[in-house]
Amino acid sequence: MTDQAAPPPAGADPPPAPDPLASLATPPAATAAAVARPEQVVVAHPPPDPDYPRYRVTPAQPIRLRQFNPDESEHYTHKQDVAEELAKQRKRITQLQERLYAEHRQSLLIVLQAMDTGGKDGTIRAVFEGINPQGCQVWSFKAPGPEELDHDFLWRYHQRTPTRGMITLFNRSHYEDVLIVRVKSLVPAAVWQARYATINAFEQMLTLNNTAVLKFFLYISWDEQKRRLESRLADADKHWKFSRNDLKERAYWEQYHQAFEDAINQCATEYAPWYVVPANKKWYRNLVIARTIADTLQALDPQYPAAEAGLAEVVVPD
Repeated sequence: MTDQAAPPPAGADPPPAPDPLASLATPPAATAAAVARPEQVVVAHPPPDPDYPRYRVTPAQPIRLRQFNPDESEHYTHKQDVAEELAKQRKRITQLQERLYAEHRQSLLIVLQAMDTGGKDGTIRAVFEGINPQGCQVWSFKAPGPEELDHDFLWRYHQRTPTRGMITLFNRSHYEDVLIVRVKSLVPAAVWQARYATINAFEQMLTLNNTAVLKFFLYISWDEQKRRLESRLADADKHWKFSRNDLKERAYWEQYHQAFEDAINQCATEYAPWYVVPANKKWYRNLVIARTIADTLQALDPQYPAAEAGLAEVVVPD
């Protein structure tokens, strides 16, 4: 005979109803490892190919941007060398995104930052080609408006973070509030310096609520930026992309580099890692980012919800 729990005594308060959100309160066990070192979770024999972990910034080990080679492409030499592998990684992202959306328990925030012409738009087009738009959103952030300026600096970004089941890309992000405001002296140094800790707390809060955070700095050289600006000037169909302000911003190259370096070093954490991705070769940049995202999604291990019981006996009537 099966043991049964004794009924509560007469007049006793009924047991509390189960909390439907209880399973969402604690991040899945795999989340921390998935974000910090996904290759150790999903790659049988690390390092993966391409070797994206070499571009991940280790917390508390400051980097200098000049230690990275923006022309790096490992053993790949031409765009056609990566075409098949890039298609494979896109397919993985598509399949895993469907599981993430169906599971409706976790989400992924991808931050893209770069110097002007760094390739944020091109990365989004190349890596997320074919992804179901129902489960993916892109937000671009320009100069804040009056309402945004009346709130704390994170207010407008927090509203755009992904809901459960979604992948969200920030094309520029909350990091602008420790970059351009610093370079252009828009706020006092004490203000932007304090924001590093606020950003880390914000990203940790997202992680604790089941939102994995990946951050990519697309690293191009001074000469490559010049070539891309000249390419826009030479092609009438690209004139809309060009602004004389780009040349003004280029004059602040060193100041922006220092600001990016400090932001990356101050905000590279185990729960929200930074990757400095060589981006002079667009096709290599795309492959590195696609593989990083695909491996991270696989390490998060989203699962389809359990099916209703008895579906094998269901017959659809004529």
